[in-house]
Amino acid sequence: MSASTSSAVESIVEVLPCPGGGGEPLPGCSGEGAAKGALSTSSRHPPVAVTRIPTRLGLTTLTRMAKRPAVNIEFQDLSYTAGSRKILKSISGCFKSGEMTAIMGPSGAGKSTLMNILVGYVTNGVSGSILTNGFPRQIKLFNKLSSYIMQEDLLQPNLTVRESMMIAARLKLGNELSDRDKNAAVREILVTLGLTKCADTFTDRLSGGQRKRVSVGLELVNNPPVIFLDEPTTGLDIVAINNCIELLKDLSSQGRTIVCTIHQPTASMFNMFDNVYMLAKGQCIYHGTSHQLVPFLSTCNLDCPPTYNPTDFVFEVLEANSEFIKVMNSEIQNGRVIWLDPTDNPEPKSKLCRKDTLAVMPNVIGSDSAIQFPTSFLEQVIILLKRMMKQKWRNSTAMRLQMIHHLFSGLIVGSIFYGIGNNASKPFENFKFVLCVAVFFMYTHVITHILTLPNEIKIMKREYFNRWYGLKAYFTALTLHTVPTTIILGMLFNTIVYIMADEPLELPRFIWFSSFTIMVALVSEGLGVLIGCNFNCTNGAVVGPSVMAPILMIAIHGMGYGLHIKPFMKSLMNLSFIRIAVVGIVTSLYQNGRGPMECKSQTHPYCHYREPYMLVRDLGMTNQSTVNQIIGLIGFLLLFRMAAFLTLRYTLMTDIRSQVFAYTKKIFKRNKEKRLLLSDEK
Repeated sequence: MSASTSSAVESIVEVLPCPGGGGEPLPGCSGEGAAKGALSTSSRHPPVAVTRIPTRLGLTTLTRMAKRPAVNIEFQDLSYTAGSRKILKSISGCFKSGEMTAIMGPSGAGKSTLMNILVGYVTNGVSGSILTNGFPRQIKLFNKLSSYIMQEDLLQPNLTVRESMMIAARLKLGNELSDRDKNAAVREILVTLGLTKCADTFTDRLSGGQRKRVSVGLELVNNPPVIFLDEPTTGLDIVAINNCIELLKDLSSQGRTIVCTIHQPTASMFNMFDNVYMLAKGQCIYHGTSHQLVPFLSTCNLDCPPTYNPTDFVFEVLEANSEFIKVMNSEIQNGRVIWLDPTDNPEPKSKLCRKDTLAVMPNVIGSDSAIQFPTSFLEQVIILLKRMMKQKWRNSTAMRLQMIHHLFSGLIVGSIFYGIGNNASKPFENFKFVLCVAVFFMYTHVITHILTLPNEIKIMKREYFNRWYGLKAYFTALTLHTVPTTIILGMLFNTIVYIMADEPLELPRFIWFSSFTIMVALVSEGLGVLIGCNFNCTNGAVVGPSVMAPILMIAIHGMGYGLHIKPFMKSLMNLSFIRIAVVGIVTSLYQNGRGPMECKSQTHPYCHYREPYMLVRDLGMTNQSTVNQIIGLIGFLLLFRMAAFLTLRYTLMTDIRSQVFAYTKKIFKRNKEKRLLLSDEK
């Protein structure tokens, strides 16, 4: 951290002294002078509990950005158990502001688990203590002060880099900065990250290194003092990797706490990290600077060859002989000892200490202020709705395909059922026409969301976890943004098939007909959203038709013998929203005072279904009200949307999901044990 930053912090924050006087340091704290450059203690200003994120505390970074307090993260005796398996085993460590920390280890060491716990993504099954600036971590406040950049660079499509940054600034800053300052902050971030040349380039046309920098920039707009990154170098070439690490190094030098998981870095990359935290089998085997790893290995009777990458050497040794895990773990005291670069002290070791804490963040008073987003619900909906609409209309290929799909499908359906709307000699062709129209809207709108929504949900999860917006606001915008195109394209299809099928040219009937078809589209969208929220594209493509098939089978039951449909089947048919829609369309076209149809048969001048009510009767749709069918479709619309919202909320609540799985596993395990006992008794 720069000297100017240190002086700024010293003048405005309370620094926690190490407890105790002389003699041996207390557990978890070093004695006097353990870490060079530690800020002096002061007791003139006692800590005061805060109820919101401080906006003008010490982290001096870019000039236009909102100020944040610097944050140190410390964890002691941290353990994590999943079921009967203990993944982390009482590890300790300290990640300081102004430093870039790498969490390393072989596969299955617990790197991602430790990251998820520190981020706050996982809290169930965790024991031990996690402190921020010496106080127990308040997760809701900590979430506001930290950002998590996942391994996959998921960026919103059909937006330029500058537009993406500005939307992030509006969502994450709210009224904290003026629009002018937000624009200035975005410009500064673009310059800092070297993105000015591609600021007006669409995100789907960026290179891998540029995408990684944009991912960092999106989370940087609200100036988080803590940034977590999961495998930030994955998929990048060596030049892009070095640029990425240098960027993170610069960001940490401004006073931020940068923590990232790295699987196996190159030697040059390894030396750029300020702090290294190594794990093996859930235990800490090294904690300290990158330059002190080789001297540390020497104390464990492991001599790393000068031409070897130290991390490669460690992993090869551990793979050959796992007994060295115990040796290294004992020497580092499971993370309680930090190996620092030699300064004035010849001994490069320091016990875990909070003496150089930069800012005090006591317990948060009051939960209401802790859970608020920077913007209101309505502002979130408006910003997200504008973004979704802009992305939808900019996707010209998809829009053209949808237009062509509705146009040609309308012409094909109209050609198949040409002129049958007033032909009494073909009564059941009229029913097939109604069913065909309903099925078109169902399959079109279910499949569309099944294929597109899973990728959108991935991006939403990243933005939601980093507290860009609330789930209710996102789901509201997701529901509303498709309505205009659904109505416009649906009316195009309706007009073509209605005229070509020679249905009655009466405005009320056409309005009712279109109302039912549009409602089928909206209900089908809800079903597609429900499936898309729970399955990926591949599985959803299987689940979707499997769900729609029984809905369609129930809908066509009773054709031709409507007077003899059993009560049980009538109740079952009401579970199909397509059946309700078909009933509504049939009643709107053939009831409500419609006159006799024409008998256009050349061979049979008598038509049994000349009177429309005869057709309605034999279809089992007599005494049905169009209003009631609309109400039924609205009920299905609300049912699918609510189910989609609740399942999406469930998938975002990792702890609840893992807890349910754990309880389910226990139940099956107990049942298995009971069966074994019974079999033994027999």
